[in-house]
Amino acid sequence: MYNMRPEEIKPDTGLCTILGHNAQTGYTRRYFNKIMKFNDINATAIALNITDDHFDFTMTSVGQSKVDKMMIEKEFQSKALQYCDSLNDVAKRDGRIDFIEVSEGKVNGFCLDDEAKNLFEKPEFLDDQILFVAKMMLIANRWFEVNIDVDTIPLLIGEKE
Repeated sequence: MYNMRPEEIKPDTGLCTILGHNAQTGYTRRYFNKIMKFNDINATAIALNITDDHFDFTMTSVGQSKVDKMMIEKEFQSKALQYCDSLNDVAKRDGRIDFIEVSEGKVNGFCLDDEAKNLFEKPEFLDDQILFVAKMMLIANRWFEVNIDVDTIPLLIGEKE
């Protein structure tokens, strides 16, 4: 099992959030937490399961909340654009975001598709799952200084819970 139990979360545990319909059991949380455990990093992703009805309230409130790092599940990636004060170029081009960061009340949205593909010599031969895990690795590196090692991706995908 790769998800921390509440009693395992300590004051020095790094935290981030995942927003989605099934954020608790989705691939984002599963692979992000696998990457943390694999790299022996004391951090975890806290899932925030929401419905479409609560999405607007959640996103309009995030800039004033304690959340400063949030991954967005696939179902909300396009909808989340309008709540961002700034977007990276890939998010603007592709019309969706993978995650947000909040700084001084401003919500900044990012899409990592190009960055993930650039990790590989021939990204055109990769499947969506490998690119997805590469994005999780990039986020883990950005937020918790995890080493990026694409050779571990097949191990992470193949590893049982």
